[in-house]
Amino acid sequence: MTSTFLPDKRTGRGAGSPPPAADRRPPGRARRRALHWLTAAGFQLPALVLFMGLVLLPMLFALYAAFFRWGGFGMPSDYIGGENFSRLLQDDVFLGDLWRCLVLVVLSLAIQLPFALAMAVLLNQRMRGRAVYRMLFFAPYVLSEAITGILFGMIFAPDDGFADQVLGKVGLDGLGGEWFADPSTVMATLFLVMTWKYFGFHMMLYLAGLQAVPRELTEAALIDGASAWQRFRNVTLPLLAPTLRISVFLSVIGAIQLFDLVWVTTAGGPDHHSETMAVTMFQYGFKRYQVGYASAISVVMFGISLVFALAYQRFVLRRDLEGATTTMRGDGK
Repeated sequence: MTSTFLPDKRTGRGAGSPPPAADRRPPGRARRRALHWLTAAGFQLPALVLFMGLVLLPMLFALYAAFFRWGGFGMPSDYIGGENFSRLLQDDVFLGDLWRCLVLVVLSLAIQLPFALAMAVLLNQRMRGRAVYRMLFFAPYVLSEAITGILFGMIFAPDDGFADQVLGKVGLDGLGGEWFADPSTVMATLFLVMTWKYFGFHMMLYLAGLQAVPRELTEAALIDGASAWQRFRNVTLPLLAPTLRISVFLSVIGAIQLFDLVWVTTAGGPDHHSETMAVTMFQYGFKRYQVGYASAISVVMFGISLVFALAYQRFVLRRDLEGATTTMRGDGK
């Protein structure tokens, strides 16, 4: 009788002692867990394959090709080291692209986004037909860049364009001219087209943020005697700050990567005065067949975007991301 309770030399347990919890686990549990992971991997595999084939591998190949003098046919073989990158620093067109990119970023942050915010505040008020106005202001964003470029190419056509005809009828024909053909006016005209095209998107972002502001806070400020400007500056604007930061981020990244609207409207002319980095990359890669140099431009564009994104996330979006992470973990008080 007592020998049945002697400890087993292999397990160290008595023969009659119950098995531990790990041994009492249902035999199908491990199988179900493995099946769960296989199912998750099966759903993610197509997306991972597409990302690898269409995003990651082309990026790595562009980085590789940037160190070669390559015309785009066959595999790169004429290794030249960092000559393409040193050429960028001496290329007046590329340096001009950087300057024009900075100008577009400053104009977007100083004019386009404040204008979108003002329209969002206006359309957030109770007014007749505000849904129609929202639809009309957002409609340009739905149009493709190709249609927008062709449309404004006709509007700002010299002499017989719609813009010149309107100015002539109101006695301001002296203000008209070669909108896209004059180096002194092409960037201002292009920015006008960009504002018309993209401000509706930012306006809808701000509208969504404004509608999330608790009305009780603004009503309490009104009861305390705060003016409309004080309510906006001290109540609405701080609560709208996360939306504003996202809008600024999208605007800057869009200015860095701007291509299709410029290409359809001006193709970078006249004499490179409206060219962007993406247009220059396209010109060298697909018009002059200097794919190695175009790859170097693409690498620099990616580097600028990556550095800006990481710095912006680190110093500007950090508080928003930390709050979102805390909420997802369930640690919020």
